[in-house]
Amino acid sequence: MAYVRRDVSTLTRSERRRFVNALLEVKRRGEYDEFVRMHIAYYTSDGEYGLRTAHMAPSFLPWHRRFLLDLEGALRRVDASVTVPYWDWTRDRTTTSAPWTEDLLGGNGRRSDHQVITGPFAYAQGHWTIREGITNREFLTRDLGRARAPIALPTRTELESALADPVYDTSPWDSTCTNGLRNKLEGWRTGRDRVAWRNHNRVHRWVGGVMLGAASVNDPVFWVHHAFIDLQWTRWQRQHQGARYLPANPPGPGSEQHGRIVARHEKMPPWDVTPYEMEDVSRIYRYA
Repeated sequence: MAYVRRDVSTLTRSERRRFVNALLEVKRRGEYDEFVRMHIAYYTSDGEYGLRTAHMAPSFLPWHRRFLLDLEGALRRVDASVTVPYWDWTRDRTTTSAPWTEDLLGGNGRRSDHQVITGPFAYAQGHWTIREGITNREFLTRDLGRARAPIALPTRTELESALADPVYDTSPWDSTCTNGLRNKLEGWRTGRDRVAWRNHNRVHRWVGGVMLGAASVNDPVFWVHHAFIDLQWTRWQRQHQGARYLPANPPGPGSEQHGRIVARHEKMPPWDVTPYEMEDVSRIYRYA
């Protein structure tokens, strides 16, 4: 029977506590840092050679869907009642609303060094030391809204604009795509600040701190953000019945993307799973 992922703002006090405690236990066991290492390892950009799976590629959505399922599995091995909630950043848009409460993910970082000092993931609590990162800082950092150069979270209108595109992805299958759901949702674009960062990417910029780089998994908000992105793919599939993951076939030897992206029936490293197999997960979970 499929389990349910719910809006983080609707969780009861007990559900919040169980979610937090499961995250802390997965961290204590050493499993959480494995997720951080994996995301760093598969964060390959357009400018790098080799296969791209996690970002700047069609497999952005199915790769993170599987990534979420792995984390969710780890949480449910601790507490079978726990699922990954989603953060609707088109509605909960302030620095004090869910998920930034004391009993959930804690709040903003302090002005001096952006260190998070409230909530269960604050370094001072002793349960959330960052061991895998792109800096030598051991504490969680955030800069919600980017105080020195403010940006806003994406709006419902901006999100709906991405979902309105009836095509999943288009050539050249990278960060320069101007059409297709995948890049409109992932959010790569030329320009500066608000113009350059859309939807998924702008949320990472808005949160700031460790969410800015490949080690963004170090902030637990990564999961509730990506659960919301995953929900949007589900919504898009319902809106555009019959629309499929693209490309269906791998680019040929004459293409610059040959061997650099994953086609519908090709395996997505590091798993033995294809985008096709990730298109329908209705038997595993659903969204409330």
